[in-house]
Amino acid sequence: MSEKTKKKILVTSALPYVNNVPHLGNMVCVISADVYTRFLKSLGVDVISVLGTDEHGTTTETKALEEGLTPKEVCEKYFKIHKKIYEWFESSFDCFGRTSSKENLEITQDIFKKLNKNGFIRKDILEQAYCPKCKKFLADRFVEGVCPKCGYKDARGDQCENCGALLNATELVDARCKICGTKPITKESEHLFIDLPKLAPMLEKWINKQAVKGRWSQNAKTMTEAWLRDGLKQRCITRDLKWGIQVPLKGFEKKVFYSWFDAPIGYIAITKECRKDWKKYWFGKDVKLVQFMGKDNIPFHTVLFPASLIGTKEGYILLDRISSNEYINYEGGQFSKSRNLGVFGDDAIKTGIKADVWRYYVMVNRPEKADTDFSWEDFQSKINNELVANLGNFINRTVSFINQFYKSEVPEAKPDKKDEKLIREIKDEIKKITELLDDVQLKEALKHIMHISRLGNQYFQETEPWKAVKENKKKAETCLAVCANITKDLSILIRPYMPETSSEICKQLNIKELGWKELGKVLLNKGHKINKAELLFNKLEDKDVKKFKKEFGGKKVEEKGDENPKEPFSKLDLRVAKIISVKDHPDADKLIVIKINLGKKERQIVAGIKKHYSKEELEGRNIIVVTNLKPAKLRGIESNGMLLAAAEPAENGENVRLLSAEKSSPGDDVFVEGIKKEPEKELGFEEFKEIEMKTDSKGHVLYNGRPLKTKKQKITVEGIKENAIVR
Repeated sequence: MSEKTKKKILVTSALPYVNNVPHLGNMVCVISADVYTRFLKSLGVDVISVLGTDEHGTTTETKALEEGLTPKEVCEKYFKIHKKIYEWFESSFDCFGRTSSKENLEITQDIFKKLNKNGFIRKDILEQAYCPKCKKFLADRFVEGVCPKCGYKDARGDQCENCGALLNATELVDARCKICGTKPITKESEHLFIDLPKLAPMLEKWINKQAVKGRWSQNAKTMTEAWLRDGLKQRCITRDLKWGIQVPLKGFEKKVFYSWFDAPIGYIAITKECRKDWKKYWFGKDVKLVQFMGKDNIPFHTVLFPASLIGTKEGYILLDRISSNEYINYEGGQFSKSRNLGVFGDDAIKTGIKADVWRYYVMVNRPEKADTDFSWEDFQSKINNELVANLGNFINRTVSFINQFYKSEVPEAKPDKKDEKLIREIKDEIKKITELLDDVQLKEALKHIMHISRLGNQYFQETEPWKAVKENKKKAETCLAVCANITKDLSILIRPYMPETSSEICKQLNIKELGWKELGKVLLNKGHKINKAELLFNKLEDKDVKKFKKEFGGKKVEEKGDENPKEPFSKLDLRVAKIISVKDHPDADKLIVIKINLGKKERQIVAGIKKHYSKEELEGRNIIVVTNLKPAKLRGIESNGMLLAAAEPAENGENVRLLSAEKSSPGDDVFVEGIKKEPEKELGFEEFKEIEMKTDSKGHVLYNGRPLKTKKQKITVEGIKENAIVR
């Protein structure tokens, strides 16, 4: 055990919003925190883990409006759902609570009072959207309108989902109240702000030291440095809402704290809610705070929450180590409960696939440096090739052979040089795994654990105990005794990741659950009686994959039984086309005339991409074309169709890149799974513009979170960022 793990350790997972059902992507930081905590407990460390639900703010009020409930009723409903799902996923948090508790009210108000007393709270005027019909100030998420940056027509008042720009509700064009549709007016309201510029010297000194000492991940360093580089600005901590923690200051009694302010304080409050000795952890000098979260939560944990604690001057512990993950996407798109797209916690329970398998998949695919993608084929491969054929196979062979040839009693081991070499190699792997887990490299540690299982399988196969039991009994006995103790080690190593499977292995070996200190020791000696072998994992069959892909692939059936006839995308006829020739337009500097091959026929289209591509780059290229647009004459030359490209703002005006399908053939259909195409004979350009497509972080093109594809591949675009508009 390293020096740092001898301290008390406090582990938190970002508190998820209570207004939804968590999906696999949401489970990444929850399971990660649980894995790390279980590892520490196996080491014998004094550790407690904290999780709960973030229950205040506009997200809850919005959900309450949608469901016709009060905010409190929404919280009660979804708190139970979250708790059930986390428990099913075997996330054994020591402290599980909620930010709407009386403990969070007390601690949040106390921290605010200390900040105010120490001169870190300022009053200032904030311009806000006000609905004259609803007669109330509108929180950012209750205002919708046209994004001033990209023109997206349904941008929210806090952020545009299309281009990702952070907005103020007063910036939206043609803004409307989400509740009643009335155009809001702008009114001034006095609010409270935390004075980050005044806290900056103390905060920056701490960040500069801790980012190095705590070995923060690169994305955490980069994002935090960007906040500091741009200069910290005062940040509003109050809102004109009813659902939240009331501000304990004269003149502000009708306001509540902004949820970003009280949500992180919830870690402290949940600890207090569950433990009488909570101060021993949150004020202890020997405590190390390790926090797990998605990348979107980084600045709240590296800047805003620490600033609030530093400003109290009370000696709260601050973040030591941050483990931030990227996102898991679903089949190239985004999870959507409303569209039944993706695997959510309640879905995982219904599949009949045990929780340990889901935990394994999430951790072996943990998106540590880049987004990863869930696909049923990959899920099937991980189960069948890694859990069944590797880990499960090795353990089943070992236990079954001892059952069959040695009356379920572990034989005597008399290792030779070959056996000793394997034992040393496994001890080296155990040391490496321990170091990786200690360094919160959870994905890499799991890969090394699976490597031990592969070494065991290889050793078993090379030794051939099924032959040796007749020809060389000493060799067979040693092999099975060594394999039994490797199995014992695997039961310890996988416990943080797959606790139920670990318990099943212990049951088969007839041993109690062991701690980390028992790794590498020969505990299963001659004569130790084991139990009968049982399969740990079941293969995922092709028919199951087909069934699940259909079940979680999005809503496909309307009331009449027709496949999505109302989807705007169904109007499009998109095809792969190969560019045959490129000529300059005789009367337009920015236009080119392209001849394309659509398989059985050729066409001519006119495109405005001259400054973005040379003729040489275009000729012979496979592109994506809308084939059913109304013909148009552009500067006197007829265009029969339109090529698709993704565009984003750039220093020289705009970056435009063509969609690509190089593995497909001219004429191949481009579709979205679950949408039956019923293309209109001729589609107007204005109608086409309403069909919104954009890119994801991997360069795939999405419609409503689902990828465009041919039968051979997904449609891609290179050299473009996430959320670029396709047109």
